[in-house]
Amino acid sequence: MVTGATGYIGGRLVPELLAAGHSVRCLARDPGRLRDHPWRARVEAVAGDVTRPESLADAFAGVEVAYYLVHSLGTGPDFEATDRDAARAFGQAAARAGVRRIVYLGGLVPAGVDPDRLSPHLRSRAEVGRMLRESGVPTAELRAAVIIGSGSASFEMLRHLTERLPVMVTPSWVDTRIQPIAVRDVLRLLTGSATLPPEVNRAFDIGGPEVLTYRRMMERYAAVAGLPRRLIVAVPVLTPRLSSHWVGLVTPVPNRIARPLVESLRYEVVCAEHDLVRYLPDPPGGATGFDEAVRLALRRIQDAEVVTRWSSASLPGAPSDPLPTDPDWAGGSLYEDVRELRVDAGPAALWRVVEGIGGENGWYSFPLGWALRGWLDRLVGGVGLRRGRRDPYRLRVGDSLDFWRVEELVPGRLLRLRAEMRLPGLAWLELSVGPDGDGSHYRQRALFHPHGLAGHAYWWSVAPFHAVVFGGMARRITERAQAEGTQGHGG
Repeated sequence: MVTGATGYIGGRLVPELLAAGHSVRCLARDPGRLRDHPWRARVEAVAGDVTRPESLADAFAGVEVAYYLVHSLGTGPDFEATDRDAARAFGQAAARAGVRRIVYLGGLVPAGVDPDRLSPHLRSRAEVGRMLRESGVPTAELRAAVIIGSGSASFEMLRHLTERLPVMVTPSWVDTRIQPIAVRDVLRLLTGSATLPPEVNRAFDIGGPEVLTYRRMMERYAAVAGLPRRLIVAVPVLTPRLSSHWVGLVTPVPNRIARPLVESLRYEVVCAEHDLVRYLPDPPGGATGFDEAVRLALRRIQDAEVVTRWSSASLPGAPSDPLPTDPDWAGGSLYEDVRELRVDAGPAALWRVVEGIGGENGWYSFPLGWALRGWLDRLVGGVGLRRGRRDPYRLRVGDSLDFWRVEELVPGRLLRLRAEMRLPGLAWLELSVGPDGDGSHYRQRALFHPHGLAGHAYWWSVAPFHAVVFGGMARRITERAQAEGTQGHGG
């Protein structure tokens, strides 16, 4: 069983386990989020939540090996307690079900540092590993530092800092020594851990073949990516809080995730042992080096083959069912802005434009307004507009799309996005396509369910801009579809 299958590592581990011949069950709060993954038909998906112990008993039935790949990174001040309770519930349920092994991916703990001085993120990851090992189920805790792979938060942070800043005044942690590891080696070791002997119940440090400073990682990234040499000047005055704002300003990684990543870089994170190799030998040629890991990640990005991203996991507390269907949805207010247009292009041409919305293509109206809304969201701790897309052409249910998430997708017909920006209410944007004679029909619906007086005030304060934002979006999407449809017909 794999928890966190909708996340960055879990979504990549499932096909590796299938390829190794295992039968796989995925535990997800919303199994529907797995619907569009290419391996979905080959796994069993069950509903469950590690923070709700009563949902776990049935999920563990018949399970031999359980992967614990969930954590509450950046979810608020109580995340350590949430992680603690979830790990305890998971370990107890696994023990009752007779599971023979738990495999957990944790964080590399700095050697010789008092646990009380660790960042809350690292301290929590270490505590979860300890609790799982003490559950009575043999547990392999794999501790990694920076994971290099297309779409990982650590890689996106490194990539955007290096690409966007030819001259950097950086925090002093750029000279901290780190042992990064390629995501393909993390997946290989996680998969192999299912077959460890039953007496193995311990933590293992895992890392790549090189120890580098963050400065050297940025220099090496620039060289692999073909960028001019970067000038990096370290200063001691940037605290982790200031550093996370700096990272949040330059990269798509929001402050709530950047801060624990930055705090983890304050101390040297280098493997103290390599004992796992006794059970799981390195592949021929050894583990993947840093430059090769960067090359592989950049190739995935360039070829639009990023399978999962750091933003794949949904935000805790994000809105879910019931879905908006009628104005009296859930018995409360539901504001709507509806735009409908006929398009002199076929449904296929119109759908290509709809499915390509966001990311580098933008939102087809008032770019400054969208950018400003993204900046405001980041200022109040939201995700902002720069998460972009996993794939420039294709979407699937659960994908993050700037400050939206794909909630429903009916290919060729319907795209429903759920807002994940900070709002005094719940919001959706629904785009639908249908045939209309020799052309097509485009329907666009923005929905907002206000929370309290602030929610109503918010809707009416932005309503004057809807003609520009939503009206402009509808017009430009249909114009683009007509232009592309004409080009396709002419070709």
